[in-house]
Amino acid sequence: MPSRLDSALACGVAHGDLPSSPGANMSVDEELTTQPAVPGAPGPDAPPAIRVEDLHKSFRIPTQRVDSLKERAVHPFAAREYRELQALDGVSFEIRQGEFFGIVGRNGSGKSTLLKLLASIYRADSGRIQIAGRLAPFIELGVGFNQELTARENVVLNGVMMGLTPKEVRERQDAVIDFAELHDFADLKIKNYSSGMLVRLAFSVMLQADADVLLIDEVLAVGDASFQQKCADAFHQMKAEGKTIVLVTHDMAAVEQYCHRAMLLADGNVQFIGDPAEAGRDYLKLNFEAGLPQIGLTEAEADGARLLDCSILDSAGAEVANIESREDIRVRVELELLRETASAVHVGFVLATADGLGLLEFGEHLRPEDQQRPYPAGSRFTLQGRVENRLAPGRYFLNCGVTSAAGISIYVEQISTFVVFGTTKTGGVIAPEVEFQVESEEPAA
Repeated sequence: MPSRLDSALACGVAHGDLPSSPGANMSVDEELTTQPAVPGAPGPDAPPAIRVEDLHKSFRIPTQRVDSLKERAVHPFAAREYRELQALDGVSFEIRQGEFFGIVGRNGSGKSTLLKLLASIYRADSGRIQIAGRLAPFIELGVGFNQELTARENVVLNGVMMGLTPKEVRERQDAVIDFAELHDFADLKIKNYSSGMLVRLAFSVMLQADADVLLIDEVLAVGDASFQQKCADAFHQMKAEGKTIVLVTHDMAAVEQYCHRAMLLADGNVQFIGDPAEAGRDYLKLNFEAGLPQIGLTEAEADGARLLDCSILDSAGAEVANIESREDIRVRVELELLRETASAVHVGFVLATADGLGLLEFGEHLRPEDQQRPYPAGSRFTLQGRVENRLAPGRYFLNCGVTSAAGISIYVEQISTFVVFGTTKTGGVIAPEVEFQVESEEPAA
């Protein structure tokens, strides 16, 4: 009697669901041929693994929805209107064999569309795609798993879908199960698996792909901390072995850690190709360039004074809501004195985290202490300051106060907010430069 796995494989072949190899539907140009893998970063003379020329892809999106058969029956000849969404607009690039290549961009920039075009899931409107060798796409972990089959049976089924023979998959079955740390649950139906067990199994199957080019969408590490480290070690090994890997992700730290080069997409166009760190910075700037609305008060009045505005500025003096890591924090406050005062007036700030933890107090008098003289009513002042930025990425707030011995007192919490963006990861709220020197003394033999 045939097993459930044999039935599933037979059903898949009968319906044409299982290609003979991962690249069966991919157009592979004869001009691109695979070369022996060379460990290390590929040089500029390395042969291309992927070449994309003037790629265009658009989608027609209906402007009116027809949600029921009644609507269609009542208006059978009603014309449907569409709008065109240009997902990719003349994209061209080249990836070298043995290169770990990152593709980054905001949501809607065309990353996933490009990945599906490379995987032959979509057909391009125009342009040319050339790929050398076999390709294995990993766009979503666990797709294709049969919930009624055991882990071992699913390993065989998915291995065949990736282009391996059943014999090859069975030879690697134990290695997959061991890497996923599921040896005690290998004969359990995966419908009884937790989500963590499922993604570990899917990731382990993915690593067994005998492909020349791997397309990966976001999934660089899954599971708990120890398994994530195993994933990181596996990718470092693949990188060292000279595998060609295309990674689409929003994790700029992963791009800097793994990729030899990276490409930034925006609105279906290539904005940058080159150094991963620079691509990451441009990506973060693109994300935050529109800014965020200021929250809190922009004008506040108390006895004797009125705060008119408090803003965060960039180096050119323009108001911003986002600051790149290591870029100085520049603040400007405008205020008006509502009554005459002969006492010194001090403007102070408290820099706080999103949780309200005060990190720093700073401020200045409106006039130097040795130049004090009465302030007439209606006087207006603009105070600008600069603070060295050693903050870790995240959201921060400014509280502002104006005080005088003559009784002027005003304090506004969260009068301004800003986001520090960057790829530096720390366990706290500051990211200082750290340097160590190690001296050692070895005992005499």
